[in-house]
Amino acid sequence: MSPDAEDGHAIEVHLDRLLAERGMTLAELASRVGVTNVNLSVLKNGRAKAIRFTTLTRICEVLECQPGDLLSYRPTGG
Repeated sequence: MSPDAEDGHAIEVHLDRLLAERGMTLAELASRVGVTNVNLSVLKNGRAKAIRFTTLTRICEVLECQPGDLLSYRPTGG
């Protein structure tokens, strides 16, 4: 069983793609957003249980994206 299925969510995080498209490192994003590398790594790897709207807002501001660019819903197939 995948970690997402065990957690009961089907949200995918596209932080790797967005960082690559912008030529930005995780460390640079963490610094600009004002969170730790560890916290962003947890989000990037899909292990986050929650994200604060203030953090999501800062990520979107820094990456010049919408929340839907960062997150998507993937149905589990029941």
